Amino acid sequence: MHTLVGWHVEMEFQEEDGRTRAAAMVRLGDGVELRAHGYAKRHPTDAEQLRVGEEIAGARALMDLASQLLGKAHGEIDEAAGRPSYPLSS
Repeated sequence: MHTLVGWHVEMEFQEEDGRTRAAAMVRLGDGVELRAHGYAKRHPTDAEQLRVGEEIAGARALMDLASQLLGKAHGEIDEAAGRPSYPLSS
C-alpha cells in the first residue's frame, strides 16, 4: 500500500472564562485550505477541566471540517459527472 498524499490538520485552542474555542485548518493536496471553529462552554457548577473543553471544542471544529470536505467532494463529483448527484453524508 502506497501513501498518495498526507494531510496535516492544525488545531489551536483558546480558553477564557470557562469558554474554549478551537480553530482547525487543513491544507489539501490541491492547495485548498479549509478552516473551521468549534466552541465549548463550561457550566458554572462543573469542575474546571481544560482538556474536556478542548476535546468538545476540537470535536466540533473537526465535524465542521468534515462537513466542508463532504461538500467539496460533492461539488467535484457533480462537476466531473456534468449533472447533480445525490448529496454525500457522513
